[in-house]
Amino acid sequence: MGFARTCSVALVGVEGVVVEVQADLEPGVAAFTLVGLPDKSLSESRDRVRAAVVNSGAVWPQKKLTVGLSPASVPKGGSGFDLAVACAVLGAAERIDPRVLSDIVMIGELGLDGRVRPVRGVLPAVLAAADAGYEQVVVPECAAAEATLVPGVSVLGVRSLGQLIAVLTDEPVPEEDPDEAGRPSPLLAGLRMPGTGAATGMHGVGGAQHDHGHDLADVVGQRSARTAVEVAAAGGHHLFLEGPPGAGKTMLAERLPAVLPPLTRGESLEVTAVHSVAGLLPPGKPLVDTAPYCAPHHSATMQALVGGGHGIARPGAVSLAHRGVLFLDETPEFSGQALDALRQPLEAGHVVIARSAGVVRFPARFLMVLAANPCPCGRFSQLDDLCDCPPSAVRRYQARLSGPLLDRVDLRVEVDRVTRSELTGRGARGESTETVAGRVRAARERAAARLADTPWRTNSEVPGHELRTRWHASPGALDEAERSLDRGVLSARGLDRVLRVAWTVADLVGHDRPDATDVALALQLRTGVPRGVPMAIGALS
Repeated sequence: MGFARTCSVALVGVEGVVVEVQADLEPGVAAFTLVGLPDKSLSESRDRVRAAVVNSGAVWPQKKLTVGLSPASVPKGGSGFDLAVACAVLGAAERIDPRVLSDIVMIGELGLDGRVRPVRGVLPAVLAAADAGYEQVVVPECAAAEATLVPGVSVLGVRSLGQLIAVLTDEPVPEEDPDEAGRPSPLLAGLRMPGTGAATGMHGVGGAQHDHGHDLADVVGQRSARTAVEVAAAGGHHLFLEGPPGAGKTMLAERLPAVLPPLTRGESLEVTAVHSVAGLLPPGKPLVDTAPYCAPHHSATMQALVGGGHGIARPGAVSLAHRGVLFLDETPEFSGQALDALRQPLEAGHVVIARSAGVVRFPARFLMVLAANPCPCGRFSQLDDLCDCPPSAVRRYQARLSGPLLDRVDLRVEVDRVTRSELTGRGARGESTETVAGRVRAARERAAARLADTPWRTNSEVPGHELRTRWHASPGALDEAERSLDRGVLSARGLDRVLRVAWTVADLVGHDRPDATDVALALQLRTGVPRGVPMAIGALS
């Protein structure tokens, strides 16, 4: 009887569980049994592994073979167990020394010819292996750069099962034919999850793609909206832009990721893990170091926004926008059920999805930007009568955004129609992205220094109770905000959000704590009611 074991990783969302892959050979009729709650794609590994072993020059054992995946109570899926199953079988057949395999984690799919194909979720799988104490990991060669992002782990990238057998048995490593330059690699085919391409808006692998040729100075006029974008980026506040078509709402949202500070190392690993599970990492760029940008179409379902699907849930738009920007253009056109599903991730910073196959938790701490027309025709305004919609249609259209959802939005700005003089004028342009981004970084540094001994890093994350009791505004600064609370203009949550925005404004202008002007600007950005303060951060400095 022969026995061998090695390890692989089962992913549940973006969290991994190390699975011991055991192979047992006994005398009897040749058969291959796979146990341990495998799904359909994992059950099919029996045929893939047998063909890969034979085509790699090894002998397939003609005995009763049982492969067990432990712990057996954890559902397992995907083709990433192929490499571990093949090596465990070869260890049981004594083609490989079983002692060499016991402390190695193997991740990869096998082709019928023995090539090792990449799989989704390599980074979170290697992170799980490192957390469990493993120091050696074998992954496909084209995913080695992604695996090496995890410190303290020795990564071996292999192109074929034959190469891995040679390395583990100290034999000469066979040469592999090099890939022809310019030809698409068949190994990368199928990595991208269907429905997550550029056409869906879920292709945001970094704000850098929106930075080339997209400068904030290109936005004509819109001083209030530009200020709101700057405040949103500095404090991580959600933003609602309302205005007629063509006023620049989408332009402002597309330029917001470039204003955000670069991701820290920890944030980059979080974002990269989500995009790795979704199959959205571009070739040659294993680490996402800039803020993601995700803009799903208004026909997106609730599952597309928050995650879901058949079997184990997949990440949705809120998770693909983690540490970045989620832009919902034409927000009233989204289904009410999908929009209301955003309430929990907006408050908690993560989304928990329960399915019959298990419960998964995805990170979802994003900056949400809503954009909407004022009415179905888009021409409703208090200044003119160009709108053809009856008042009842305007009310129904605006009521599609529920009060509880809008109450979680810190900044609400009306984007005015661009005038001819603004569009054709030759005057000074607005501030560039580089200038605004510099102020945002300085404000983030002030907030981080103030919150150094707390679990929070931005003003939008600080609970209202802490803001009211631990960090105090200037005497009398909150008088107007408290009167708005008494009149019913603000809710209790709204007052806390005004205070958070006031702290962000103070960080932008360099104040030690918010004064009456900072709170007035926060109130104006929250309610849209003019308070007699300049709508430009530079004017307040």
